[in-house]
Amino acid sequence: MTDSEPIRLQKYLAETGICSRRDAEVLIREGEVWVNAVKAIPGQKVTPGVDRVTVSGKPIRNLKPQPKITLAMHKPRGLVCSNDDPFNPQTVFDLLPREFSKYRFFCAGRLDKESEGLLILTTDGDLANRLMHPSNVVVKRYFVSLKKPFPQSRIPQLVRGITVDNEHLKVETATLVNAGKSAESESMDVSMHHGKKREIRVLFGKLGYDVKRLRRYQIGSFPLKGIPMRAMKQLSIKEINSLFKDPGAHPLAVALRPRRSPSKRSRNRETGVSRPAL
Repeated sequence: MTDSEPIRLQKYLAETGICSRRDAEVLIREGEVWVNAVKAIPGQKVTPGVDRVTVSGKPIRNLKPQPKITLAMHKPRGLVCSNDDPFNPQTVFDLLPREFSKYRFFCAGRLDKESEGLLILTTDGDLANRLMHPSNVVVKRYFVSLKKPFPQSRIPQLVRGITVDNEHLKVETATLVNAGKSAESESMDVSMHHGKKREIRVLFGKLGYDVKRLRRYQIGSFPLKGIPMRAMKQLSIKEINSLFKDPGAHPLAVALRPRRSPSKRSRNRETGVSRPAL
C-alpha cells in the first residue's frame, strides 16, 4: 500500500490495524467513519497519506500497514478476547510477547471467557475476515465436558438444532466420548463451522445439559496439540492455509483405525512455540 495508491476504505482500516475489514464495513454503515470531514460511504476509496480519516471521532494519523503476523494461542480460561473491555481488564492480548505487543491483533473467531483452547490472533484483517466469514466453511472442533451424561439418542437434536431468540443454533457433528455400553457420556466431541456467541453453551443448556468445560482443539486441519497453555506459535504460510483445509474424518473415527508406524518425517515434525519455517 503506497501513499499515492487509492484503496477501499475498509481495506485501509484493516491493514492499519484499526479493525477487521468486516468490522470496518459495519462502522462505515453506522456512520462512525469520516473522510475529509464527510461521512464515508460503503465502497469508498481513500489515498493513504493524503485523505484525512477519522473513526468514532478519532483521527488516523499517518498509520502504516502492519506486518502480517498470525499466531496460534492456547487460550486459558478467565481471559476475554476483546481488545477493549472495561469489565474484564485481563485479555488474551496480555499474553502477547513483548516483540508483538506493539501491533494490533484481531481474534479470528473468539472463545468466551470461560472457554479454552485454540485461538487464532492475526494482524491481517483480510485473513481474519476469511476465517470468520460463514461462506468459507472453516471447521472448528471442540471437546465438551457436561455436568451430566448426554444420551446417544439425543444427538440428532444437536445436529438439527434449535431456535433461540430468532437464531438457529446447531452443530455439524457430535460424538460421545468413552460412552461404553451405556450409550451416554459426560464427554463429547463436536464440530461446527459458524460459531455464534456462546452457541455451544446455549445449545446444550437449552437441552438441559450445562457445559462444565469447553475446549477448542482444532481449526481446519491445524491442531492445538503441541502448544502449551498460555503459549503461542507463529504460523507459517503452510500452517495458515491448513486452517482452511477439510480436516477429513472425525478424530474419533480415525482413532478406531489400525495404527501405522510413524514415519521419520512425522517423528521429527516441529511442535511447540517456535518460529515458522516459511
